[in-house]
Amino acid sequence: MTIEKLSKNQDEQRIKIFKALADPARLNIVRLLYQKQDELNCGEIGTLLAISKSAASYHFRTLREAGLTNTRKVGQNKFVKLNQKTFDILLPGFLTSLEAEE
Repeated sequence: MTIEKLSKNQDEQRIKIFKALADPARLNIVRLLYQKQDELNCGEIGTLLAISKSAASYHFRTLREAGLTNTRKVGQNKFVKLNQKTFDILLPGFLTSLEAEE
């Protein structure tokens, strides 16, 4: 794979990431997952952030497609956690910037 192709793929992923993080609800989901340092049930996240089930589903899909989260299904429940590798490679330091803002 050429350097240009690698850069283009990473740039396309960066564009998806920045579009995903441009929404306050999705940014709050990322912040919550970072603060909890664990996976959370999708319903629990929706309740904690007062997001309807349909809106939450849309936000989870957008974050997953941008490579920012991973989703795991167990029976009827879905669990979401941050994809730490994406943050480490493409957004180093971003998560720590979400810590308690005053």
